[in-house]
Amino acid sequence: MKNITVSVDDEVYRKARIRAAEAQTSVSALVRDYLIQLAGRDDANARLKELQARTLKKIKRFRAGDRLDGDNVHER
Repeated sequence: MKNITVSVDDEVYRKARIRAAEAQTSVSALVRDYLIQLAGRDDANARLKELQARTLKKIKRFRAGDRLDGDNVHER
């Protein structure tokens, strides 16, 4: 596990301490949880991009007209 040092202005730290106290946790735990979420988002984005690439490779040709006949195009 790595330790990091983060500098923030006094007001930001004060608000973070209040938020942490409301959540019955520490500022350090809030920052750790945020960084875990942030890292997870990158993983999720990578998975979604890979899924998109695989899906696009499967699509040989797409035309909306292939799916709708003239009577159904403007039907709501």
